[in-house]
Amino acid sequence: MKPTMVFSRTPGLKDVVTSYCPGCGHGVAHRLMAEVLVEMNALGRTIAVAPVGCAVYGYDYWNFDTTEAAHGRTPAVATAIKRVLPDRLVISYQGDGDLASIGMAEIIHAANRGERITVIFINNANYGMTGGQMAPTTLAGQVTTTTPEGRDVSQTGYPMRIAELLATLPGVKFSARGALHKPGLVRKAKSLIQKAFAIQDAGTGFSIVEFVSLCPTNWGVNTLQAVEMVEKDMLKTFPLGIFKDEQVGGKD
Repeated sequence: MKPTMVFSRTPGLKDVVTSYCPGCGHGVAHRLMAEVLVEMNALGRTIAVAPVGCAVYGYDYWNFDTTEAAHGRTPAVATAIKRVLPDRLVISYQGDGDLASIGMAEIIHAANRGERITVIFINNANYGMTGGQMAPTTLAGQVTTTTPEGRDVSQTGYPMRIAELLATLPGVKFSARGALHKPGLVRKAKSLIQKAFAIQDAGTGFSIVEFVSLCPTNWGVNTLQAVEMVEKDMLKTFPLGIFKDEQVGGKD
């Protein structure tokens, strides 16, 4: 009997071996983005912007145009591209240290202006590339290389809930949070990306999808333990859901 192909690499990704750590969510997010763009027949009109951090490796894997921005400045570069080339689908792909710390001013103002870009935000609660330091999304009490006794919120503040924060701005038309550690959640994550890209194509304003992601290497655990940490700890601080949806036929 001739074997039946049930799954193959999307043409939205290059045929290369990943450099991401085992369990990392970036690769899952990359695949979902690429699949959606192929389904939209949008590979040829897409431009992604990647920053410093683990997110920067995206251009090694995506089979569509990608450029790099200085640390935290990804929304500013994406804004410029979209304004010059308004027919393109422009993606700002960012990690939590990049977006919520170094680039907080850029993301807030781009969202507040209602820039017609889509942000894919990977939240793994630490600075991944540079050694696992505390990020604005680090959980209360979480051990990192710069909080060896756990994050003390009386000294460093509380974890930033970016999806909820940006949902309060009038320029934001879609804001949601998904997760990447279970098959069912991955399917839902894809639908969030589809909605966010649809908002951009409708030209109504800014859209963002935040993904809670594993980082076993810097969390100092194996992949199964990292999944447990997400379920037990991260989703309490970062609940999943759609916080704003103003697409056609969506809810206000």
